[in-house]
Amino acid sequence: MGEPVYRRLVGARLRGQTAYRVSFALDCLAQAIAQGVELAVISVLFRQVDALGGFSVSEVVLMYAIASISFGIADMAAGQLNELPDYIRTGKFDVLLLRPLGTLPQIMVSDVRLHRAGKILTGLLALAYALARNDIAWSPWTVLLVVVAPLAGAVIFSSVWVVASAVCFWLVEGQQLTSTVTYGGNAFASYPINIYPGLLRRFMAFVVPGAFVAYYPALALLGRDDPLGGPALLGWVSPLVALAAAGVAGLVWRFAVRHYRGTGS
Repeated sequence: MGEPVYRRLVGARLRGQTAYRVSFALDCLAQAIAQGVELAVISVLFRQVDALGGFSVSEVVLMYAIASISFGIADMAAGQLNELPDYIRTGKFDVLLLRPLGTLPQIMVSDVRLHRAGKILTGLLALAYALARNDIAWSPWTVLLVVVAPLAGAVIFSSVWVVASAVCFWLVEGQQLTSTVTYGGNAFASYPINIYPGLLRRFMAFVVPGAFVAYYPALALLGRDDPLGGPALLGWVSPLVALAAAGVAGLVWRFAVRHYRGTGS
């Protein structure tokens, strides 16, 4: 019963957003331009240096592109979780508990913002550029990795979003912490992880785990060794990491909901 309901809810949201086509197109364009500004930052950076962590500009753009597509999909699917503090504070979350549907998917389909596809479009253009500029040994496996890596990254980012948002059940005003982990994780994953200091790198790369969004898949595509000494196998395990992250996120969310006590309103 739940799946058809979710499809209808998402369909209604999307139809509402595309009803005013000019406004929708401008929103998408704004998102694409904002994402493109970050690409411009990379270009300006490489006017000052020849390499970043031992990687050329086209190699960094490849990492950025994979992370950008991944985060764009996750933002579209899970960005609504930023509203969880409001749900808890106003008692709207109690209403979700009364419905015969899962609380997490109810929030995730509550406002699917299709205009965020502009971010994904910029990421796809950057990916096309990076794939053309880098010397990649193409095979069925590398083609599959190009397709799967952004999807696995989107699952990883979405899982991080769920776990970080679940903190709001205990710390209602925890939205800043959530944004630090999610948006900060996107910024982290967009660059080679070996440029970051040790403690930050270990936390954001393997606890969050941002290294498996773009860094390791990019190394596998480029056929490069990890400057940090990691095995080549890490470039191919993002789907497994995504499954593990989704499992952890589901457990954390269910634990948080079970211990939710309501506002009393």
